[in-house]
Amino acid sequence: MLRKSVSRFSLAGALALSFACASLSAEESGPESASLKTWSNQVRDYAAQSLHDDNALSMAAIPMNGPGIDQYINADVLMSPGSIMKLVTTYAALEILGPTYHWDTNFYTDGTLSGNTLDGNLYVKFGGDPKLTIERLWSALSELRGMGVTTIQGDLILDGSFFDIAGGLPGFDDNGDNPYAPFLVQPSAFLTNLNLLHFQVRADERGTQAWSAPALDDVVIDNRVTAIAQGPCPSRRGFTWEPVFHADQRVTVRVTGELPEGCRTTAYLSLLPHEQYSASLIRSLLVDMGIAISGESLTGNTPDEARLMVRMSSPDLVTMVRDINKWSSNVMARQLLLTIGAENHLDDEGDDRAAGIRVIYDWLENKGINTAGMVIDNGAGLTRHGRITARQGAQILQRAWNSPFSSDLMASMPLIAMDGTMARRLRNVGMDGLGRIKTGYLEHVRSIAGFTRDESNTTWAVVGMVNTDPAWNGQAVLDRILYSLHHKPPVGTTLSKAKGDTDVR
Repeated sequence: MLRKSVSRFSLAGALALSFACASLSAEESGPESASLKTWSNQVRDYAAQSLHDDNALSMAAIPMNGPGIDQYINADVLMSPGSIMKLVTTYAALEILGPTYHWDTNFYTDGTLSGNTLDGNLYVKFGGDPKLTIERLWSALSELRGMGVTTIQGDLILDGSFFDIAGGLPGFDDNGDNPYAPFLVQPSAFLTNLNLLHFQVRADERGTQAWSAPALDDVVIDNRVTAIAQGPCPSRRGFTWEPVFHADQRVTVRVTGELPEGCRTTAYLSLLPHEQYSASLIRSLLVDMGIAISGESLTGNTPDEARLMVRMSSPDLVTMVRDINKWSSNVMARQLLLTIGAENHLDDEGDDRAAGIRVIYDWLENKGINTAGMVIDNGAGLTRHGRITARQGAQILQRAWNSPFSSDLMASMPLIAMDGTMARRLRNVGMDGLGRIKTGYLEHVRSIAGFTRDESNTTWAVVGMVNTDPAWNGQAVLDRILYSLHHKPPVGTTLSKAKGDTDVR
């Protein structure tokens, strides 16, 4: 505990000291007109020293509702944005689809009910729901049980025709060693439960027990973890999860390591194709409810004459946007881009990803934003090809500030030092909850975008991107920008001449 306190104090002290020194140098330089010009220069110098590259940082900061001077550093240079691109996708969705938009998942049959038997096929017509969880599927399928159905004499047929992705999906050149990681899950009309399996191993006096949630027949755990005497619980990195894929499409997951009694280790993996995962999940839930299904698992279109048995609607778009931005869900953002395309594609457009990108470009240009050079790619920022300038990003935030749905977008962004991907950043420096910032993180990329408040309660739209190899120090540079905007904003002569305004706390 003492070590954590010291490290947090060091961060606060380092930020305060570095800015105090920079401010002192500016004040010693003479006339205040020179001082006014130094805010961006101080940030630029700090970035150059930290990153060893004069062009690694691109930044724009604009006051929204109070005094301040616009600040720009390399603001017209196209940069790789990482996950801050999700703000473009989610803001566009709020205005194009509307905050009350929802996704329907419908269950149909081409058969008849006789007693407790459904004599016919069960069709699941997916609607592109970004977060069709196991809990919501259970709730929908329980309606069948509530109708008295205990037997389905037919096939389970999944209909994923809601999305047209004939052009395919762009791949991501990941440099990690885990192709089954949750952040790499691809979008799909068949998506359920984020296509994830949550594996757990626990050690006690009996040895170790391993299980997964959901428990699917297609996935088997080969538990080779050894229980050892009680001691500190190890990091998850101390365990190896190795999937073995079989010809019958089943997967055995072999886990190895040592686990002290009383400890638990976990892992999230995406191992099955979407269609197989969703069919296996639905069958598992039917079994849990006491409903037997005799046929196979297939994919196909729902017949026009099929009749609706159960309709399930998702939470509204606002709820989805919050999940996407707070926790930076790549697959949900990509699902959202496909939905924009599916709902707005032209008759001659055969790919919903391309249609979604076209719709967002048109929407931005109608707002007066020059999209030259911008590359949306997949809507999530999980790409080596995505590009945007800091000026473009700041202009988008300006429009969002005046949008009828600004509060919905802002509420979705992580709060500084409080939650989401900002929970551990800028703690104990007097900024808790005083900014709503979306973060981005890729190899050689660090980024921020959102709104932050200064000590005079002026809100600033801010976009910052660091592109350099390596970019590990980029987070400190971007945190410095947020810290400086709060404690020493470039507000002009009226405030900067005030006596005692040199306190950096």
